[in-house]
Amino acid sequence: MERRGKQTWHFDQPVYIQGAGTAVGPEELKGPLGSCFDVSYDNLYAGQENWELAERQLMQDAVEVALKEAEKKSEEMDYFFAGDLLNQIVTSNYYAREVDIPYFGLFAACATVMEGVALAALFVDTGTANLTLTAVSSHNATAERQFRYPTEFAGQRPDSSTFTVTGAGAVVIGKKPSLIKVTDATIGKVRDYGIKQPFDMGSAMAPAAADTLITHLKETRRDPSYYDVIVTGDLSRVGSGILRKLVQDKGITLDRYEDCGVMIYHQEQPVFSGGSGAACPAVVTFGHLFKEMKEGRIKRMLVVATGALLSPLMIQQKESIPSIAHAVAFEREE
Repeated sequence: MERRGKQTWHFDQPVYIQGAGTAVGPEELKGPLGSCFDVSYDNLYAGQENWELAERQLMQDAVEVALKEAEKKSEEMDYFFAGDLLNQIVTSNYYAREVDIPYFGLFAACATVMEGVALAALFVDTGTANLTLTAVSSHNATAERQFRYPTEFAGQRPDSSTFTVTGAGAVVIGKKPSLIKVTDATIGKVRDYGIKQPFDMGSAMAPAAADTLITHLKETRRDPSYYDVIVTGDLSRVGSGILRKLVQDKGITLDRYEDCGVMIYHQEQPVFSGGSGAACPAVVTFGHLFKEMKEGRIKRMLVVATGALLSPLMIQQKESIPSIAHAVAFEREE
């Protein structure tokens, strides 16, 4: 691994996506990317007794698909990196006891997926592991009642709110050549824009996304045009506009830019300003965007996953919302 600047890793040993899997809920299936997901459910229970068990089922589904595509078994994985949004990342912890793989529990809110991919790729690049597994999940009903109000409460929300994606994404990373290569990762710093409104996470996360993106371009000495597409995790329609302005103030224009939270739903769906949640960048990247890469429509892609590091307790104490963003670059192997 070659370190570029203070925050960017360049993987100079071959690191490839061996397999990827996604699982989603009903609203995600109804969205414009519905056909790109591997497993889907028409209700929030996913065949389980409660929403927490449903989220665990989604993670299991995504992992099983990723392992099947990689033609590997769980016991062949050297390490498991996983995270979610629930207290003590219980979805990941409880699922980790089932797969019986040496485990790193991660939390970077909705940025967890690219934190996991970066660490998993680093382990493979440095020879610490031959095969690694990464997974994240979120569930609309479990996250909403933990961070805001239970859906049964029917509380009114502003248009700047986002809608937590019900889903999970998983990838197996190793050295065997495949169509998708992991080339670089930029590890972000925590940033705080002074936003105290938990119903406006797009505004809270945009500064972290801008900082990580600018750092990545500077340390890799690349122009945004190097990538066929740059995507953020879940800034939504509110935050993505702020991001454009923040990077434009630094002399950077994003011509080929999209946000996973905007992409995953139709605008007429009841999702306010767009999607959010740990699963949002995971299912869009591992589902739709990887499909685009495999079919040759995308050759170089930068995914800047974003996370709002809030908790209900700190919001009640009038604290502002810090945020984080981690970026990973992928290239299509010709």
